[in-house]
Amino acid sequence: MASRLLLMAVAASAAAVTRRDYANDDLLAACPGYTASNVVKTASGLTADLTLAGQACNVYGTDLQDLTLEVSYDTVPETRLHVKIQDAANSVYQVPESVFPRPTAQGFDEAASALKFDYTESPFSFTVSRSDSGEVLFDTSAASLVFESQYLRLRTKLPETPSLYGLGEHSDPFMLNTTDYIRTFWSQDAYGVPEGSNLYGNHPVYYEHRESGTHGVFFLNSNGMDVMVNNTAESGQYLEYNTLGGVLDFYFVSGPSPVEVAQQYSEIVGLPAMMPYWGFGFHNCRYGYQDVFDVAEAVYNYSQAGIPLETMWTDIDYMYRRRVFSLDPDRFPLHKMRELVDYLHAHDQHYVVMVDPAVAYQDFPAAFQRGVEDNIFLLRANGSVWKGVVWPGVTSFPDWFSANISNYWNNEFSLFFSPDDGVDIDALWIDMNEPSNFPCYFPCDNPDASAVGYPPEPPAVRSPPRALPGFSCDFQPEGCAGTTEVRSLDIRDGTPAAYFEHLVLSPRQAEGQRLGLPGRDLLYPKYAIHNKAANADDWNAAEGGISNKTVNTDLIHQNGMAMYDTHNLYGSMMSVASHEAMLQRRPTVRPMIITRSTFAGAGTKVGHWLGDNLSSWHHYRLAIRSMLAFAAVYQVPMVGADTCGFGDNTTEQLCARWAALGAFSPFYRVHNSLDSVSQELYRWEGTAAAARKFIDIRYRLLDYVYTALHAQTTDGTPMVNPLFYLYPGDANTFALDLQYFLGPALLVAPVTEENSTSVDVYLPDDVFYDFYTHEKVVGEGKSITVTDQAWTDLPLYLRGGVVVPLRAESAMTTTELRTKPFEILVPVGKDGTASGRLYLDDGVSLVPAATSEVRFRYADGVLAVDGTFGYAAEGEGEGEEGLRISRVTVLGVDGGTPGCGKRAAAAKGVVSVDVDRPLTGAFTIEVVKK
Repeated sequence: MASRLLLMAVAASAAAVTRRDYANDDLLAACPGYTASNVVKTASGLTADLTLAGQACNVYGTDLQDLTLEVSYDTVPETRLHVKIQDAANSVYQVPESVFPRPTAQGFDEAASALKFDYTESPFSFTVSRSDSGEVLFDTSAASLVFESQYLRLRTKLPETPSLYGLGEHSDPFMLNTTDYIRTFWSQDAYGVPEGSNLYGNHPVYYEHRESGTHGVFFLNSNGMDVMVNNTAESGQYLEYNTLGGVLDFYFVSGPSPVEVAQQYSEIVGLPAMMPYWGFGFHNCRYGYQDVFDVAEAVYNYSQAGIPLETMWTDIDYMYRRRVFSLDPDRFPLHKMRELVDYLHAHDQHYVVMVDPAVAYQDFPAAFQRGVEDNIFLLRANGSVWKGVVWPGVTSFPDWFSANISNYWNNEFSLFFSPDDGVDIDALWIDMNEPSNFPCYFPCDNPDASAVGYPPEPPAVRSPPRALPGFSCDFQPEGCAGTTEVRSLDIRDGTPAAYFEHLVLSPRQAEGQRLGLPGRDLLYPKYAIHNKAANADDWNAAEGGISNKTVNTDLIHQNGMAMYDTHNLYGSMMSVASHEAMLQRRPTVRPMIITRSTFAGAGTKVGHWLGDNLSSWHHYRLAIRSMLAFAAVYQVPMVGADTCGFGDNTTEQLCARWAALGAFSPFYRVHNSLDSVSQELYRWEGTAAAARKFIDIRYRLLDYVYTALHAQTTDGTPMVNPLFYLYPGDANTFALDLQYFLGPALLVAPVTEENSTSVDVYLPDDVFYDFYTHEKVVGEGKSITVTDQAWTDLPLYLRGGVVVPLRAESAMTTTELRTKPFEILVPVGKDGTASGRLYLDDGVSLVPAATSEVRFRYADGVLAVDGTFGYAAEGEGEGEEGLRISRVTVLGVDGGTPGCGKRAAAAKGVVSVDVDRPLTGAFTIEVVKK
């Protein structure tokens, strides 16, 4: 949920289409670069000194005289190269290892590496190439290296019209533009997720796909930056990094396939977190529910409409005057909130609320006073708490580097989310963590004046307006006749003191600790990144635009680092602290946390929703490419957009199409704004029909999806794949971002235009099967037109050769779903075989007591089932019908008759046999007799 400053968002979007200005090449042309000396080579890399090669140019800061170079070949298998250029004094800020743990460097012989590092001594430049072919992947001779106190520049040559992906977070095409294109990295509250703009998170990695193979380049740097991609007559095709600080810390991975690049990138940023099974159910939320009755009524209405609702969410409406760690006692009183949660849990459903980082500068709740006592807030230079303005008005912001932050955050969660006397949530939603400070524009020197109108006036207090069958008497018009004990809250709306004697801002630590160079202008850097939170791009320099709508960048953390350097880490640090707090509540249960702001590696702790999108057909399409980027490139697989859109008004047609599309994203939630029409999926007949149909399909596929996530958490294999990941040799797939594979088998190809009943679906040269009819469709490397697609239709195809485990039928909750038996769907590949996997565990445990990893292999009419069967063998699923196979269906059968004397399906080329085999051990089934 953002500041909803739509006019600003529109202005930013409009600015994005104008021609971009680049770093002044004329000024930088005078920069001398560096000379390499004292080169020491080892079997596993090299080190060298880099010395400024001439007179300093000092364009955007002070040129550093002495640098060091370190190169290491540091993985087995030999697919990763690490190149790091930093200051010799070790004082320039670097991303702390406490925030981004470095990958293990095992070190091995350069001769065995898939990548080769070469360099030129003066002016210093380097190349990274493939060892086997000599193909150059990265070449910094394109321009001289610039390393200044507040500006770094490194440029690499690229081949003509390269296929580039990543460099997020953005809403731009999945395959990036390569002419006059700028990607800015600076977290901002980006209502409307405008194209051509920096958004909520930062993932400075790109994959480049060539016909000869794919490679990846990760730049570990959290400073504000512009990455420029352009093709000019003077410079040719290039990609250029322009940063406001930090060091040049690069990881190169060799692939050579796109999937292998994703796997290798996961070794750098960390494997994604496993999510609970129920997290793949359908979720609902709305910003603007009037009271707890409104929330309960939505739960009731979904059940009456026969639409499975797994989890109910509540936005900041539940808070007292929008203050975190509080409840509105009139609209969301504690006893009713606990009754709501009890109702959901009794029906095998779940509950989630939002938590923002900013704490109200108020006496109530006591979260602020406890934060002052623990000294966990960001402070001004005089030791006073730095004040901003967010939804509750004047606020303070946690310093995630403060010494007591874990104790503080854990304690707030223990108190407010107590299962005994608090709101017993099942997962967590964190927002506004760029951090957003939206009404108080830079320099934010009068937050009290900026806070006028915040918080907004709450809605009217009411009694339950109508009966709500199944809920307690507190949710009925007649009430409870005094039988419910209501605990009053001691609400004090006083304002705390402006200064607290015990708060002391620690002095910056000594040089040589990677905390940042002294003497920098932390508010007004000379180089202006293209941050769209500023009123204009050039305001990001002399006008202090990098602090606009966020926390001022001259604030110093308790550990001596500056917000100037760490701004882009704020959301991920909140994610880490929240993950720990949720674990402290339920130590044995996997936390599910959905965040807005992310940095590289965030997927190890959290998932991501794609922010405050709009209810438009364009944003419906944007949802696909943004999901692909997070799941397939950035290693944040639990991702999805607000289904039907967040801002503006949806329509029945758009919401029906989106309800179908959302069912095939990892994270599936409806959510919209209080100033938009209600869009729960039962609101329109067409939308309800689409929801029932596609949630049914989603739930039947849920174990297949869960297995795909497990694979990504194990080795980084993406659970969502753009077509070129699976068909890397097909150039027609490189730019496709309106269809994709969910898991390794399911091709999703939605209708994407309003009022259209047809869609062109590209099918590579392979065998596919219509998901609904099981009809064989032979792909020829071209598009086919699928017609007669009503609002409640969405084309789905199964890729031949990949076995898909399905539940035999769906259910209203994932708990019930786990009692259903399996149908094994075998779409036969070109070679007449197929294989697949099924992962089983209890669905919730951080460390499951038992698991099963079942393998399926089909050939010559026989399905072989083997693997490990610990989940069933340990008795975890004892008595569950869900741990058996009831049917096997083979698609693409040429001749033969059903095996086992069972039933043949009516469709041509399809054989289906009923079986009754428990998933407790290996077995074979003769499905087709030749």
